[in-house]
Amino acid sequence: MYDSFYKFKEPPFNLTPNSRFFFESDRHTEALSTLYYAIEQRKGFVVITGDIGSGKTTVCRALINKLSANTQVALVTNTHLSGKDLLVSILDDLEVDYKPGSKAKLHGQLNDYLIQQLSRDNNVVLIIDEAQNLTPSVLEEVRMLSNLETENEKLIQILFLGQPELKKKLSLGKLEQLRQRIAVYYELAPLSADDTRKYIKHRLQVASESDREYFTEGAIARVCEFSGGVPRLINSTCDNALLTGFAEGKDKIGLDIIEEVIAESPMTQLAPKIPKTKIKEEELRDIK
Repeated sequence: MYDSFYKFKEPPFNLTPNSRFFFESDRHTEALSTLYYAIEQRKGFVVITGDIGSGKTTVCRALINKLSANTQVALVTNTHLSGKDLLVSILDDLEVDYKPGSKAKLHGQLNDYLIQQLSRDNNVVLIIDEAQNLTPSVLEEVRMLSNLETENEKLIQILFLGQPELKKKLSLGKLEQLRQRIAVYYELAPLSADDTRKYIKHRLQVASESDREYFTEGAIARVCEFSGGVPRLINSTCDNALLTGFAEGKDKIGLDIIEEVIAESPMTQLAPKIPKTKIKEEELRDIK
């Protein structure tokens, strides 16, 4: 709606993950590099956790784009599944021509496919998003997949993406065997204040293909403070600010618009413990 007014090629703060807007913060770059290394070196089992909106899915999309051409990827996003349904979902996503049957038969057909891919020097990666929703019994089914290996390497690389609840679930005593198979674990933290500022400017630059300043420094500082460095909250705040700015005919987003957006945010309305601004008046130079 506001794209033409601000001369954007595309919306800069769309909530849908887009690897084109991937921002190489220290934390996200480290997460991406860790995942890439683990998959390329066929480490087997990798887990990445982070709070809601911390950028896990965006890192995942950037990872998929970075993987070599000989890597086959199955992405599972519906995690309210039985063990058999999960196998079917994996086979479907890998476009395996399989015959429906028992769980054991499906497992065998997946194993045959993986051996075939290995003979072609292909790597197969299973990515399970929102993995915290998997039941302990289904997590055990996934562990069984991690047992598929030759004498030298794993036949399938498995990546769990999940909220902090996943870490708690994996600590259950009944999942000790699964825990022992995790080769790499990474916890994705929110952006620092400095990276939040760079993140906002990066997305505006990508969307506009220019160095135009769309937000005052005071406005950006308030977004940093309100969002706590969580990318999804940064995006929703900035998106609503641009929409408000467009409605009010403002060329530049100042602190007044950000405060208006924050006051109307569901985060404020439903959890009204948002800290008052700590930004000093003398720091706000040109916000009006």
